[in-house]
Amino acid sequence: MVKKKLIACLMAVAVTGSLFVGCGSSSENASSTDGKEITIWTKVKEDEMKVIEDSAKKWAEDTGNTVKVVNDEGEFQDYLQAANSSKGPDVYIGMPHDNLASFKEAGLLEEVPDGIFDKDKYTSESVWEATSFEGKNYAVPLAQESVALFYNKDKVKEVPKTMDDLIKVAKENDNGFQIDLGNFYITGGIIQSYGGYIFGGKSGNYDVKDIGLANAGAQEGYQFLQDLVLKDKLMPADITGDIASSNFKDGKSAFYISGPWDVAQFEKAGLNFGVAKIPTIKGGDYKSFLGVQTAMVSSKSQNKDLSWDLLKHIVDNEGEALLKAGNRIPVLKTVADSQTVKDNQYFQGFIEQANSAIPMPNILEMQAVWNATSQITRLYKGESPETVGKDVVSAIEKGIQAQGQ
Repeated sequence: MVKKKLIACLMAVAVTGSLFVGCGSSSENASSTDGKEITIWTKVKEDEMKVIEDSAKKWAEDTGNTVKVVNDEGEFQDYLQAANSSKGPDVYIGMPHDNLASFKEAGLLEEVPDGIFDKDKYTSESVWEATSFEGKNYAVPLAQESVALFYNKDKVKEVPKTMDDLIKVAKENDNGFQIDLGNFYITGGIIQSYGGYIFGGKSGNYDVKDIGLANAGAQEGYQFLQDLVLKDKLMPADITGDIASSNFKDGKSAFYISGPWDVAQFEKAGLNFGVAKIPTIKGGDYKSFLGVQTAMVSSKSQNKDLSWDLLKHIVDNEGEALLKAGNRIPVLKTVADSQTVKDNQYFQGFIEQANSAIPMPNILEMQAVWNATSQITRLYKGESPETVGKDVVSAIEKGIQAQGQ
């Protein structure tokens, strides 16, 4: 999930009033009107791209400008080269917030101007924190992502309130509980819920020298993970995400933690399931990772004011349409409270969980974390939580040091 690549291929649709124009550079495709051409690159689903195209067309008609919408399928270096040669976009839509650091480091992000977006209209402060560096926002939240608890309604009639109760129910009558034990995006939520943390500080101001993955809370989380395999025997040591999801889909386990991306396959299988907020741990909310899909204006744009105006038009008018097209968790309160969300039996569980989730750190040092936390699987072979925790922190420190060389 996490290491999503950024994208840049040139399947473009240009919109000027009611006219669709072909591919090419901005100067080649510029309208003959007196307006400007704004280029949008997107990393979204096909149906979402259609919503963006239609919204851009309406904005173009209203303002007399031209908009070109491009499906981006390249690498970061492709984007960097395009931006520095004046062939990059004015606006980028669909960037995972944990990719923002690379763009910020390269000087490609324009700070969000004050007063354009009303942060009080969003479901939580966390979605804006995810786009923050040193207290300043460099992107706009579009949607959010968090895992939640899937449960089989034919096996259990209600969702346990606490994680301890869930384990008890899972062990009864072979009800079962399985997760992707090798994926820190999943296991990190458990570790954070027990009191561990990745970096000290908060979004925009992390202290990478303060690593909380070997403290007492983290070790409790490691012990819980180890117990799932060695004590409770709810899953094998080598379980993968594919195995855990298949077992849930086949009715072999009552509980499973994952994200919205799994809903479609369970519906297709005809499974009688629900989605709920994950039960509490030690009396507190389960602290899953929060991912935020964002949009930004390029610092290289020659039309920044128009770009922000276009982006605001899309954000203000297409929240519900993008929700229907992409099946993503909304960030605007009006969309979260809409009938579309109320009519979807799964959205509410993800929304409730997202409200207590912690934004995944959006800094470059996270790469060292993803690499180092692969060592957590040593727990399932019986190694002590204390040893594993110390080794994880040491590996992160060495990884960060290597990044700086």
